[in-house]
Amino acid sequence: MLDGKSAIVTGSTSGIGLGIARAFAAAGADVMLNGFGQPGEIEATRAMLQRQYGVKVLHSGADMSRPEQIRAMAAEAAEAFGHVDIVVNNAGIQHVAPVDQFPDEQWDRIVAINLSSAFHLIKAVVPQMRARRFGRIVNIASAHGLTASPFKSAYVAAKHGMVGLTKTVAIELAEFGITANTICPGYVKTPLVEAQIADQAKAHGISPEAVVRDVMLAHQARKEFVRVDELAALAVFLASDAAASMTATALAMDGGWTQH
Repeated sequence: MLDGKSAIVTGSTSGIGLGIARAFAAAGADVMLNGFGQPGEIEATRAMLQRQYGVKVLHSGADMSRPEQIRAMAAEAAEAFGHVDIVVNNAGIQHVAPVDQFPDEQWDRIVAINLSSAFHLIKAVVPQMRARRFGRIVNIASAHGLTASPFKSAYVAAKHGMVGLTKTVAIELAEFGITANTICPGYVKTPLVEAQIADQAKAHGISPEAVVRDVMLAHQARKEFVRVDELAALAVFLASDAAASMTATALAMDGGWTQH
């Protein structure tokens, strides 16, 4: 489905990002991984994907809060692959606290990584996409890009911003064969969410089990976490030729959470 295409997936050394990168590789795309972790584990993952799917897989440790490193990653991918067809802006962090106790440095860091990094990567790759008259931009927001929850002022603000950024980019670039869409997942059992469970338990003064049952999945009609492979399949579709007429959308995959 993606043979001959190349992609950058940010925040892809674990969780949702890794699931999307794996699905892209399985569909025939060369992939630039990005993220932090143990170097040996990252190299093992990179080599495994390359060997298993017969595509070129690279890794960049670019810090997504540093615009110059984002630009360098985009340039590296373009040189290695010949072009960048797809970008998935998935990198994200979280901090939970009441708004009047929210640390300034955490606000700045969350907005930089969850929102500004997407702007910088899109800006870096759009000129070549426009020249080739093809591009797929898939931004991973959250159900919190469509609604809000307490104690998450920076995260909710950044994810709402991601949805708005996507719509603006989409209408600017539609005539050049470039699409931009947002995926808005509900709760997915990833390392980030595992950390949120502990933070929410502390903030609410309840057990981790109660956080899952009474906070996270209380409004999710299916009462189950969204699976990474479900999100990855949607990302592959949005990156494909079959989705050429889909742009400026914010697609909720949340088990009905935002409609409760």
